[in-house]
Amino acid sequence: MELKAQRRSVTGKGVQALRKEGKVPAVVYGTKQESFPIEMSSKDFGRVFKEAGESTMIELVIDGEKKSALIHDIDRDPVTDEVRHADFYAIQKGQKVEVAVPIIFSGEAPAVKELGANIIKVLHEIEVEGEASRLPHTVSVDVSALVTLESYISAKDIALPDDVRLITAPDEMVATVALPEEEPEEPVATPDMESIGISEERGKKEDEGSEGTASTEKTEA
Repeated sequence: MELKAQRRSVTGKGVQALRKEGKVPAVVYGTKQESFPIEMSSKDFGRVFKEAGESTMIELVIDGEKKSALIHDIDRDPVTDEVRHADFYAIQKGQKVEVAVPIIFSGEAPAVKELGANIIKVLHEIEVEGEASRLPHTVSVDVSALVTLESYISAKDIALPDDVRLITAPDEMVATVALPEEEPEEPVATPDMESIGISEERGKKEDEGSEGTASTEKTEA
């Protein structure tokens, strides 16, 4: 995947104007790459990021010059969710890097179908290390291994390419199952009959008092 970009001269508050033009301000850096600012089409960046994520190497074409890179980090607007800034990590040929790879869950768990349990997804990504060009875009977890209520899947159970090493703790739980919790019934409040009796008696006396007053006034009239 290629992403075209240009070196950026605008910095600071000036990047607001770039965003209004439909561009994303970004920075390129690396272990052997001095940091420098770039800009690119917001539309082009969104298309590439959707396919590559943060674990797939891309070709960053800056003013015609190609650089292998990973989209290392992005900053989004908290209201519009639009990308406000991006970091690109320049990769040297053969360089190994550590990245977080998203987990894709597939299959059907017997414990769900036969026992009525729910799947609990503990992790949604794992940390791995490998040559940038060999990193998997995603890793797959088949939940059909969840057969009983004691079943669980650990990070070490995830299949990885031979030249990719797991960084996440091998015994860290990825997914398990559990029966749904039953909601306790809310107790029905028992009415206080004594209080109700007092209230009714008071109401009768007040009514009788009102009637007596009305009769007296009529007689005097």
